[in-house]
Amino acid sequence: MIKVVGVRFKKAGKIYYFDPDGLDIKKGDNVIVETIRGVEFGNAVVGIREVGEEDIVAPLKKVLRIATPEDCLKYEENKKKEDEAFKICLEKIKDHGLGMKLIDVEYTFDNNKIIFYFTADGRVDFRELVKDLAAIFKTRIELRQIGVRDEAKMLSGLGPCGRTLCCATFLGEFEPVSIKMAKEQNLSLNPTKISGICGRLMCCLKYEQEIYEQVRKILPKVGALVETAEGTGEVIESSVLYESVKVKMDSPDNSIKTIKEFSMYDVKEILPGKDIEPEIGEEELEELESLEE
Repeated sequence: MIKVVGVRFKKAGKIYYFDPDGLDIKKGDNVIVETIRGVEFGNAVVGIREVGEEDIVAPLKKVLRIATPEDCLKYEENKKKEDEAFKICLEKIKDHGLGMKLIDVEYTFDNNKIIFYFTADGRVDFRELVKDLAAIFKTRIELRQIGVRDEAKMLSGLGPCGRTLCCATFLGEFEPVSIKMAKEQNLSLNPTKISGICGRLMCCLKYEQEIYEQVRKILPKVGALVETAEGTGEVIESSVLYESVKVKMDSPDNSIKTIKEFSMYDVKEILPGKDIEPEIGEEELEELESLEE
């Protein structure tokens, strides 16, 4: 086991492990750490703990020190400089007539590099832009093209649920989301109802997917023949949320058919049913697949 401390550099950003190097670091402390980009300012969101070697990326970088008041002041000054750099870069993009949208600007703590994040429909030749920016700021310049999900995370906003975007509040990393998840959760396959403001499938489709998969393994499918305490019948409807099935049953003399609801734990499957795929046109299917990432 190895002692580590978990550090974030941005709100809802990925958590990186560092060697506390004997420092008494507590959750919530601001720290100065060594990274592959240079010296950085971060926040310890996970206090000192022990983790297995398989959970770290070697070599483990060290925490240089707990941030001093001077470090915090410098960090705030960098934030102000980022606002000014954003305005200058916007002007230069306009001057060069480049088809790119500037999203964010980030100074490294030691001011050795400025990173400009942008989105664009395709590749952009920004070599002349980099030369202009390097001449103005007298430091290393990096332009980094990001995707629409990263753009939403950086800019934030309100989701269809009316709450601040998950990616901007607590999701440290994006996980793959697929149309299959929407199908298994019996959601409308209307693209406008299952996509977020980034234009991709909503991240929240992933949250309950594991439970749906577990329940579906034992939940009788529509069309299955099941045995209940009241006799045998055919499943005509199933609910993952309620973990129940509706069963069409015959009366003893086969003259009347009744529909009764049972817990999936109170029925025994005799003959399996079949998965029923929703009917989707080719154009709609292509549009739905374009939402995946």
